[in-house]
Amino acid sequence: MAGNEQHYILPRPEFSKPVKLLIVVAPYYKDITDNMVAGAIAEIEAVGGSYQLIEVPGALEVPTAIAIAENTSNFDGYVALGCVIRGETTHYDTVCNDSSRAIQLMGLQGLCIGNGILTVENRAQAEVRADPKDQNKGGGAAAAALHLVALGRKWSAQTKGVGFKTRSDAIILAESSIGPKNA
Repeated sequence: MAGNEQHYILPRPEFSKPVKLLIVVAPYYKDITDNMVAGAIAEIEAVGGSYQLIEVPGALEVPTAIAIAENTSNFDGYVALGCVIRGETTHYDTVCNDSSRAIQLMGLQGLCIGNGILTVENRAQAEVRADPKDQNKGGGAAAAALHLVALGRKWSAQTKGVGFKTRSDAIILAESSIGPKNA
């Protein structure tokens, strides 16, 4: 059982300027997602970050809400929270696969998203995973988003000495080392 295994957890990232996350939660199983939200908020506050919380009807709407926010707001990253418990139909597979796929595609486009949509077989599994004192998957999703934001900031700050230079960049670089052309 995964709950009995030891897992390495990265140290919290540090930020030199404020970080703001949007927590998007589908509260279909409200008691479970309330625990996940508590874990996410604690993790964000632990790095001095701020957050906004919105609710959507279900897990399928979480990626859409993130896309809307990305196009209209100024968040550094996103925390996707929800819970899908297997039922008697294939709807479970559709919700799990499609919400996960949409979040992954947005991540590949550069959005910093921590995916905390639980996909479990039963309520007991969800309760253990959601509990901030146990597996704390809400906190883990927030931590993932924060690490991606930190990584994005690190790489966006590296503008010199990385990649190819245009001809004009090379001329400017050469002039700065030997002096202007007409000197």
